[in-house]
Amino acid sequence: MELETTVRALLTGGNGMLARSIASAWRDQRDSEDLVVVTRTEADLTNAAETRAMVARIQPDIILHCAARVGGIAANIADPTTFLMDNLLIDSSILKAAVDLGVPKLLYFGSSCMYPRDYRQPLVETDLLAAPLEPTNEGYALSKIVASKYCEYVSTQFGLDYRVVIPSNLYGPDDDYSLGQGHLVAAAIAKVHAAKESGASTIGVWGDGTARREFTYVGDLADWIVTNVDDIHSWPTMMNVGFGSDHSVLEYYQAAMTVVGYTGELELDTTKPAGMHQKLMTSAVAHQFGWQPHTELLEGMDRAYRRYLETLS
Repeated sequence: MELETTVRALLTGGNGMLARSIASAWRDQRDSEDLVVVTRTEADLTNAAETRAMVARIQPDIILHCAARVGGIAANIADPTTFLMDNLLIDSSILKAAVDLGVPKLLYFGSSCMYPRDYRQPLVETDLLAAPLEPTNEGYALSKIVASKYCEYVSTQFGLDYRVVIPSNLYGPDDDYSLGQGHLVAAAIAKVHAAKESGASTIGVWGDGTARREFTYVGDLADWIVTNVDDIHSWPTMMNVGFGSDHSVLEYYQAAMTVVGYTGELELDTTKPAGMHQKLMTSAVAHQFGWQPHTELLEGMDRAYRRYLETLS
């Protein structure tokens, strides 16, 4: 497909893993002058007036809305009010500004945690709101559901091309490796590396290690988005985008041990919550629009670890 060269895109969450990967793919595939990357320095997205002024100044043809307050299970349990309210403020500021200013296209990034806990596997798009959510990240999940439904309403009511992609968990370069904040893959890499450096013989793992998670390499998603962004008018309102298979928590830690080169033991702490047992999604709809992830787990984790080492030097 020949890419348009006249699109002016606004990318939020510019310091985050997904936005950084999209910006990199954009530079490779498209004229970088058409992409305006926004971080907290340019605008406080929890401030509606400041956000509106920023969108009015940039006048984008499309907004790629990656900005969100995110964190791992420990952070979500410790501070659900912040994860709920900050994300509601961020999303309402961007989405209302976009609608009020007539931005014709917007791509919103949801989350697999929007789906019910302990529900059928694999999850399909119509499972949204079908049953109760996982309590350990309910605040974050609620905020993402609200924004996703708003995009659906906008598309129906105003005929604008506001679409939602629901990625599985993501990992890769520029992930958040801070303990307590990072997601599973990043946390595993950071903990295994720290254990190797300190000479520790064991690594603590929350839960019994059997919970399963679907992770997609962030570069695969970014490349697909940048390649296909001109065609979102043809997409359904909501679409799952995942790797298509999952692994247990123990398997992710074992993969981290392989790429780091650590030979210690994993120590399970069953007093700690593990979250949903499984939330594998089907991406059958996205496959119809060219989605085909190709980066296998060990390859992707090795790339992520190499970048992580660069940040430590």
